[in-house]
Amino acid sequence: MENFHIDSLDRKILSIIKKNARTPFLEVGRLCDVSGAAVHQRVQRLIKEGIITGAEFVIDPKKVGYLTCSYIGIFLEKASMFKSVVERLEQIPEIVECHYTTGNWSIFMKIYAKTNEHLRDILTELQSIPGVSRTETFISLEESFKRQLPVEK
Repeated sequence: MENFHIDSLDRKILSIIKKNARTPFLEVGRLCDVSGAAVHQRVQRLIKEGIITGAEFVIDPKKVGYLTCSYIGIFLEKASMFKSVVERLEQIPEIVECHYTTGNWSIFMKIYAKTNEHLRDILTELQSIPGVSRTETFISLEESFKRQLPVEK
C-alpha cells in the first residue's frame, strides 16, 4: 500500500472537512489562510490520490426506524467458502459493514434492525446461508462515540 505525502496545509484542511464535508471551500480557506481555489485544488488532489474517498450524507438509523444495532461474528464451515458467503451477505441491506477477520470469527459484521424480531429474522437468514456454521451476536446498547482518524502529526 502506497503512502502519499500530505503536508501541514493538507492536514489542516482534512481536520476541518472531516467534521463537516459541506463546509464551503471559501470558509476552509479562510480558516487556513489560503484561497478557496487553493483548498479546492488540494481537495481534488487528495481525492485523486485516494486519501479522501467519498463525501456522503450519514443517515441516523434510529430516525429512520432502525432501533437495534448489532455486531455479528460468523463462523464458516470452511475458509474456502468465504467468497460465496460474502456474496450472499451483500444481498442483505441491513448489513452496513462486513470484515474478513482473524481470531474467533471468519467474518465480523455490523447490522441495523428495526426491532429485536427483525434481528431474529436476519439471524435466521444468515444461518441459512451455505457455508455459515454458526453466528455469535452482540447487541449494542449505545454508541458512546464514533470518529474519524486524526490527521494531525
